[in-house]
Amino acid sequence: MPWVFALLLGALVPLAAIGATDSAPHHNGKADHLASVSRMPKLALVIDDLGQNAARDARVLALPGPVAMAILPDTRYATELAQRAKAANKTVMLHLPMAPADGPYAWKPQLPAAELDRRLTNALAKVPHASGVNNHMGSQMTDRQQPMAALMRELQRRHLFFLDSRTNAATVAAASAQRIGLASLSRDIFLDDDPSPEAVGAQFRAAVQLAREQGSVVVIGHPHPATLALLERELPKLSAQGIDWVGIGQMIATRGNRAMVAHGANGLYR
Repeated sequence: MPWVFALLLGALVPLAAIGATDSAPHHNGKADHLASVSRMPKLALVIDDLGQNAARDARVLALPGPVAMAILPDTRYATELAQRAKAANKTVMLHLPMAPADGPYAWKPQLPAAELDRRLTNALAKVPHASGVNNHMGSQMTDRQQPMAALMRELQRRHLFFLDSRTNAATVAAASAQRIGLASLSRDIFLDDDPSPEAVGAQFRAAVQLAREQGSVVVIGHPHPATLALLERELPKLSAQGIDWVGIGQMIATRGNRAMVAHGANGLYR
């Protein structure tokens, strides 16, 4: 996938430049700064379930950084929001419904392969400019080897990445992606299984701590009032806390499709 190679190259070139500069007798300030940033723990943020409420969508769109916007295809504002997100240089993702989710785009175990492919095609048409896919629900689907393998092959053909939302402890989705070398990630922390302000705050602090412990963290939230209020308040403070908020593409390059040992430590969400 050309775009993945470009991401990896983009991650490697600055590091090579830093290494060359550090060996020189006089340090370059910009190179030293880049080296410092490259060593900072990294956080990537995805907001799910978008396209349902224009006011909440607008607040996510206004977040001042590389938030990825996962848009449900069967929502009123799906196509318009995808177009606005693209214009704002946000990462657009298809939030693909999977069983027990219902609706005209949902992937369900009893459906034949041709119907699953048709639903994926139609869903991507509703969410233009998507550069990747993650599952909405899916606890009854992501543990099935054959449809997950077929999904990853199709995403590879379309040059799209996959993010496993990890709604089932027995998921094989990320492993299916890794098996064929598809650009992929797995979620580490859900911010708002409990959408109360106290619980969301605790999960955000846990995400920051996990980033420090393992070097990176992939966080998924939802457009709940407490979640949006916390993100508006806390995201601008991340850099001062020594956390580098990065886009999904950079996180894929950083992790290189590796699963993180902390997976499973922060709950599942159906």
